[in-house]
Amino acid sequence: MAWTAHTIIQNGRAIPFEDARIHPLSVGLAYGAAVFEGIRAYINPATGRLSVFRLEEHLIRLDQGIKFMRFDDPPSRDVLRQGVMDAIMANAPDDDCYIRLQVHIESRGSMATTGTVGWVCAAIPRERSTKRESGLAAGVSSWVRISDNTMPARIKATANYHAGRIATQQAKADGYDTPILLTREGKVSETAGACLFMVRDGVVITPARDSDILESVTRDTVLELARENGFTTQERRADRTELYVADEVFVCGTGQELLPVTSIDRLAVGDGKPGVITLRLQAAYESVVRGTTDAHAAWRTPVA
Repeated sequence: MAWTAHTIIQNGRAIPFEDARIHPLSVGLAYGAAVFEGIRAYINPATGRLSVFRLEEHLIRLDQGIKFMRFDDPPSRDVLRQGVMDAIMANAPDDDCYIRLQVHIESRGSMATTGTVGWVCAAIPRERSTKRESGLAAGVSSWVRISDNTMPARIKATANYHAGRIATQQAKADGYDTPILLTREGKVSETAGACLFMVRDGVVITPARDSDILESVTRDTVLELARENGFTTQERRADRTELYVADEVFVCGTGQELLPVTSIDRLAVGDGKPGVITLRLQAAYESVVRGTTDAHAAWRTPVA
């Protein structure tokens, strides 16, 4: 991308990007006591204006994580919302940007320490996946998805991603692009960093919330767009073997956006090419995030 990030917002103050600091023994780093949101801002090709996609929903989920982590005196939603806008405007991007908004324990202490709380917001360029058109090769992982009574996946905590990192490293060592993780009961959950959908007989299916998934903002977006495009949707538990007989499979998330999966465990998904429904939803998603449609204007927060 043409632009580079030169400024970051730390605890409400704009500082040079490379000057952001946290002590190596801070509880946020030493014990993974941090929650975060990945958010995107997209350029409208006609106006050249940036809008943040579903900012309020991301802030609500971050609030839920802060509550669960029992952080003392955290920043308010208004403060964090302004931090997102400040991070974008300070860097003046001329293209799409990815926003990392993180709240953490900044002080030293024990694993039970709940303060002092700090926060940071960065707006950075992020290239789109090279697999956007060709599709991902996925493999069902031997590693099991973290469960709700162990490390709840619906809380977007940095520590949760260690499990996904292990599975991703194994998947790549085995020649796959991404892992698919199963629950302890052997049902389909999600990938290491994105929610999963499959299409069977024209029905758009995604694992239910009790399948140890992140309650994804993008997943919710795709379900809404699928219904608006006339597709029946189902949120339910799914078997591993359904992946092998599905007509289409795709993944979605703020970082991944919406990517086809064209093989699983070296078995072709459908005809081994991105499916018609997947591509239709990918196009619908692109339109709504960029604002080339009037639909769902409330999902887009313009950057001043």
